Amino acid sequence: MAVAPAAAPAAAAQPSRDAPRACGPHPALSRSVHHLVAHDRIAGAAVLVTGAGPDAPCARWTATDGTAELRTGRPMNTTDRLRVGSVTKTFTATVVLQLAAERRLSLDAPVERYLPGLIRGGAYDGRRITVRQLLQHTSGLPDYLDAPEWQHIERLRYRHFEPRRLIARALRLPRPEHAWHYATTNYLVAGLIVREVTGHSPEAEISRRIIAPLGLHDTYWPGDETRVRGPHSHSYFTADDGRRVDGTAWNTTFGGVGGALVSTPADLTRFARALLTGRLLPAPQRAEMRRTVAADPDRLWPGARYGLGLISSPLSCGGNWWGHAGTVPGGHRALVATGPDGRAVAVALNEVPATLQAEQDFLDVVDQALCESPSAERTPA
Repeated sequence: MAVAPAAAPAAAAQPSRDAPRACGPHPALSRSVHHLVAHDRIAGAAVLVTGAGPDAPCARWTATDGTAELRTGRPMNTTDRLRVGSVTKTFTATVVLQLAAERRLSLDAPVERYLPGLIRGGAYDGRRITVRQLLQHTSGLPDYLDAPEWQHIERLRYRHFEPRRLIARALRLPRPEHAWHYATTNYLVAGLIVREVTGHSPEAEISRRIIAPLGLHDTYWPGDETRVRGPHSHSYFTADDGRRVDGTAWNTTFGGVGGALVSTPADLTRFARALLTGRLLPAPQRAEMRRTVAADPDRLWPGARYGLGLISSPLSCGGNWWGHAGTVPGGHRALVATGPDGRAVAVALNEVPATLQAEQDFLDVVDQALCESPSAERTPA
């Protein structure tokens, strides 16, 4: 094991080249985060922004408001773990694209090639659905979460679910009306393809190919474990009787490789930067990921477009951000994105916005984080 030599005394007082630079306030971002808590009644909000590189005016900055745990009043912070919901889909899509780069699967092959007989009967035919369409949500498959029993999801919070049973439930639902239809069903099918192609569970492949190499030490698959390990924000939802309930304990096997990961803002920004700068995918596969179609604004938001496990959304300062958002029923809401200048942002809420305006305010936080000038006045060292 190599040991680094001790620093010379003359160098001891010099700041490390890797040390984060002190940053001044970012008032627009702070105001938008405060608005989520004060006006939209979100329990807690935390934002981590990382600069575009070593020469950025600020290496990283944060904005937080509200409480991470209502019982104790512990303040929200950017280091707590949280359930990141559908941000998981970008991890899964990345592994599928890695396998495509390795020529172990084809994006334009039918699902039937890898999973014969899985999607057959009624309105659905796996011979006419491609892997690309799964990742892009253009498969025509419905979302099992639209089934009537999921209208009272808190009644199912401690149940274990298997991907094949969830897919089978989706196939008994009516065909969606629109060509683009966001459905976690698509990603459960993609996960089964990863298992078929590699011989390993998709969770194991994502851990081996992404989580471990990037050193995402706070990112893990909870499986049937209902508690979040280590320091974490609690999450809150409104129950059927109108009470605000702690929803932190939850079995998220219902989300699987479409929504079960636990992570932190720092891990998410590290993943996003690695993905968009080519550490995880060759250029042709990154280009495929960015080939978007218009998304249904009722299932995402106006202006959003969807690629292969990646959302594109316009910024007020020009250009687009690329990333993904996620929600879990217990109350966590996450988003990670990179802007045109390479800046990355991760947003963590511990309560899901309850109105369209609150959701827009959540997106405004992302816009402020990526558009506010990074050259705000620096604090004294």
